Amino acid sequence: MGFLGQRLGEGAERGDLTGPSPTDRAKSGSKRHVLTDEYGVPIAVTVTGANVHDKRALAETLDACAVRASRGPRRPTNLCLDKGYDYADSEAEVRARGITPHIRRRGEPPLVGCTFGKPRRWVVERCNAWHNQFRALLIRWERIGARYLALCHLASALITYRVLTNVTLRF
Repeated sequence: MGFLGQRLGEGAERGDLTGPSPTDRAKSGSKRHVLTDEYGVPIAVTVTGANVHDKRALAETLDACAVRASRGPRRPTNLCLDKGYDYADSEAEVRARGITPHIRRRGEPPLVGCTFGKPRRWVVERCNAWHNQFRALLIRWERIGARYLALCHLASALITYRVLTNVTLRF
């Protein structure tokens, strides 16, 4: 027997790889975890629910490197992480893959003013801004997580192409 009109509760979930957002009144959402190079070009992308801590997706993101070599995946030699990854298990997972972690420590004063060395964090924010230029990624419309991840990979490929061909990226 069919019912006409609105069906309560239908479509309440937004698919897999979603979870209640801790900052947006527990609305269902997802989080992109991006591994970038020193210029902000995405190397690996994974998707989890919005309520998953960043350190839980670290190993999966490192293993998702798209660049393959004859001896296995090519991973970076150094990895810059923020204070959200300042845990012993996160550091152990990075070191187990032969990568040297550079992790800001909790309780450490922030770097303010003129600092020396290469900028590190802003390249990830730039990559996130480039991903947000794609309408299908900014607001997730896909219910199936594999399709949303495929759109993230397609956007990453387009970003890489644009950077390699020096096409101007708008903000």
